[in-house]
Formats: sequence, structure tokens, C-alpha cells
Amino acid sequence: MASQQLDNLLDQIRRCEICKDHLPLGPRPVIQAASSARLMIVGQAPGTRVHATGIPWNDPSGDRLRTWLALDRDTFYDPRQIAIMPMGLCYPGKGKSGDLPPRPECAPQWHPQVWPLLPAIGMTLLVGQYAQQRYLPDKPKTLTETVRAWRQWAPRYIPMPHPSPRNTLWLKKNPWFEAEVVPYIREYVHQHLGIAEG
Repeated sequence: MASQQLDNLLDQIRRCEICKDHLPLGPRPVIQAASSARLMIVGQAPGTRVHATGIPWNDPSGDRLRTWLALDRDTFYDPRQIAIMPMGLCYPGKGKSGDLPPRPECAPQWHPQVWPLLPAIGMTLLVGQYAQQRYLPDKPKTLTETVRAWRQWAPRYIPMPHPSPRNTLWLKKNPWFEAEVVPYIREYVHQHLGIAEG
């Protein structure tokens, strides 16, 4: 049974320690999924707040993402509807400018095992350059060009900027994203998750 297989795999993932020697705060894989989920969110890697709580997108970036999706926390954190699987499942540590990139071992190890157990996914949000590099191998060079070309992959994949407060300037320079892409995502998600527009 796929749901039991997935539960077993999630247990295995949450005990993962393959890159523990590189993790300054130690391993704490963060993932959310159920076989009935209709939407997948592939982000970068947990920050310190997410690492501390074990709750994905539990930070200002998550607040903005939920605003874009027009979803409350209860719906967002319902694994029966929304799967969340970052490129790196553990906090990678601090770099010179922000957090380090996701650990390279993570996605190749776990993503191919999770996907076959999520047959209902109709849309995947690729949040940030690392997710886009993995899932859109023929994408344009820059994140802006990739996000601007979103229609060529929709609805299966939607490339997005990271909703981090650090990207507020990008959003101001590229108002078309919140004017065109966000309403498309929101309509799709609400329709397929059976949520009435508020």
C-alpha cells in the first residue's frame, strides 16, 4: 500500500544522518507528505527557526508564501493536501551572505524515492534556484528569466523566487510576478484543494 510505503520512507528520512558531519546544528530532516497530497513545494533548506521547531516554512518566508497561496496554517500544514520537500532537508549552516546552499547529498538520495509515492501531485512549486536547477535542466540562466518563462512548465512546475524578506527588492522590480504568476498558482491550488475563494 502506497501510504504505508510512504510512512515507512518518511520514518527512514527523518532518521537520516548521511551528511551529519557537515551540519553545524546536527541532522533534523524536515519533510511533510501524504500519498493524497495535490501540491508539492520544493524549497531550498531549513533555516535556523525551522530547524529549531521542525516545522517547514515556519518563518517570515513562510508567512509570505502562505499569503501568496492565500492559505491558512492549518491547510498549509495538512500533509494530506500539501507535500513539502526541500532540496536539503536539514539546516546547512551559515555562509558569508546568508545560509549555505542545500547539502548536495540530500535530493539525489531521497527525492527519487518520494516521488513515486505521491501520485496525486498536480503542481510543484520550485522555490529558488536550487530546486529549479534540479527540475528544470533546460531552464534559462537567471532566476528572473526562468520565473518569467513560467508558462512553459505550468501547471506541472512553477518556478518562483524565494519568498524571503531578502527578495523584497526583486519583487518590487518584478511586479508582474505577484500580478500574473501568484493569481494563477492561487487559483489552481484553491481549485484542486477544494478551497473556496475568500
